[in-house]
Amino acid sequence: MLMNLTTNYLGLPLQHPIMAGASPLSNRLHSIRELAAAGASAIVLASLFEEQIHDVQVDRLKRENRLAELDAPEQFFAGSEPYAFGPDEYLEHIYRAKLAVDIPIIASLNARQPSSWADFARNVQNAGADAIELNLYFLPSDAEVSAAEIEQRMLNIVASVREHSSLPLAVKLSPFFSSLPHFIARLHRTGAQAVVLFNRFYQPDISARFQEVSPHLELSDSSELLLRLRWLALLSGRTPMQLSASGGVHTPEDVLKALLAGADTVQVVSALLRHGPGHLRGLLDGLADYMAERHLRSIDELRGKLNLARAQNPEAYERANYVHSLLFWDR
Repeated sequence: MLMNLTTNYLGLPLQHPIMAGASPLSNRLHSIRELAAAGASAIVLASLFEEQIHDVQVDRLKRENRLAELDAPEQFFAGSEPYAFGPDEYLEHIYRAKLAVDIPIIASLNARQPSSWADFARNVQNAGADAIELNLYFLPSDAEVSAAEIEQRMLNIVASVREHSSLPLAVKLSPFFSSLPHFIARLHRTGAQAVVLFNRFYQPDISARFQEVSPHLELSDSSELLLRLRWLALLSGRTPMQLSASGGVHTPEDVLKALLAGADTVQVVSALLRHGPGHLRGLLDGLADYMAERHLRSIDELRGKLNLARAQNPEAYERANYVHSLLFWDR
């Protein structure tokens, strides 16, 4: 039986739905080649952070004694981080990655303010990227800033990137919105074509012994996929936006769950950092075996089969499941 695993994401034809998500693996060309050889259908490059662009601006304006021209420069005096790439090097990396492999290369931009991205979004397109994944990371710590203001700032960033680049645009979000479906609808009206669910926050830890705050990074496991599955199922079929699952995809079963819930693509990161690029082959083989066993001819026969609109038990995604789980947790 002929089986068709191909799909389309952001207007890009993919051989299958399993992508390599943004990670340090994509900082090296030989790792990019390994990811492609292992079967990644597309690669999202590690994020370029807004702070990296500002660091370059600060250095330039310091040399020219023009710091007053920079918005809120005091935010960037704490010292530069040892980033893998500066903005110019990132653009060169996009260009070299495109030469190295024949699968789509998606640039990832981690943004806080609209003003930083106008020129750079255009430069990313000129460097040869196939699409942009815009990672919107905000820590709402200011009690004077409302949720509406934060959402509008995010939309302004999307609008700025959309205005200066015609590349396909995905937006990577956190799950922490009062009304996620409403905000995603606004993103679509602003020009985004896909949404990535979800960003992972790396929470700082506290050392009681040394009484200090320290960075803490812990890779995901499959349990983190559950939150993604719920929102994929709720959104699938109810938004014109494409949906990409990110976070908690480690096994072939995780891939299948995300697709059944309604994901157009799945992004793998932590599993690749643990097991290496070759882990992709096992995920792809597991997907193909599942489809062959059930005589499925295409991904479309699988995608969204268990979303809210099509599930035999839609209450499982809604409040009824919450109530049932708490009342009957021991059964």
